[in-house]
Amino acid sequence: MALEVAASTFPFLYSKSGLDSLRHLQGLGYKKFELMIFPPHCWPADLSASETKEYKAWLDGEGTSITSLCYPLIDNNPNAPDRLMRQYTIDRYREAVDLSAELSCPYVVMIPGPYGGLIDPPTAWLDDWFVESAQAVVEHAKGAGVRILLENVPFTHRPTAQDMKELCEKIGDVGVNFDVCNSVYIKEDAGDAIRMLGDLVENVHLSDTPADVFKHEALGTGIVDPAPTMQALKDIGYDKMTVLEIIADANDPANDPDGDYRKSHAILADLGWSAL
Repeated sequence: MALEVAASTFPFLYSKSGLDSLRHLQGLGYKKFELMIFPPHCWPADLSASETKEYKAWLDGEGTSITSLCYPLIDNNPNAPDRLMRQYTIDRYREAVDLSAELSCPYVVMIPGPYGGLIDPPTAWLDDWFVESAQAVVEHAKGAGVRILLENVPFTHRPTAQDMKELCEKIGDVGVNFDVCNSVYIKEDAGDAIRMLGDLVENVHLSDTPADVFKHEALGTGIVDPAPTMQALKDIGYDKMTVLEIIADANDPANDPDGDYRKSHAILADLGWSAL
């Protein structure tokens, strides 16, 4: 059976609400979605009970589903030196987990904090802080029936696939949201990385980037070849979701996220993913 493809609401952070973004992506032919947790797009603390019910009613009524919630790094840091910032971040993740449970969404994606200043804390300290934060979120997620997935991101202190595997071992009872574009950008072999992670991979992000500037653009525009990814996913027996994660602000008239999704999905369909 062809692997299913979901679409991320990332391009519409500043132009549409989360629910309006889902409706828009449905108009492109999608029935599975990754919803970004980002204010004012969709921010659990600001959602009323009736607004949450509106999401759920629309999803159920249309036969659609949110397959993952993604909370990108903004003004938060789960491995901050300041314990108050770590607690703030844990609390926001708990809210995302609660929303995920209400919307029957199985996954919340969690990302280590930013890294790369003039004098960073020792890696061991960052690990300890992140593991402590992640374990608190995981404990809350277990009670809600939601699973936490770690994502490999270049600007964190743990950007590689091997880092994800080690963090999973330290935290316990988490999986990996493997981002192919992020992996290729830091010059990993994404196929080998997927095979190394094996059953830890429970969600996959796909997009493209130039070699010299970190982006998440339409497939076929940069250095990401999705064919080896498909082979690696077959090798590990992967049968879960692939998310097209295009990051192109729909407010910018120079961008065409709808066209990017159509073009990218056509490339995936030619390689064995499900067609629209």
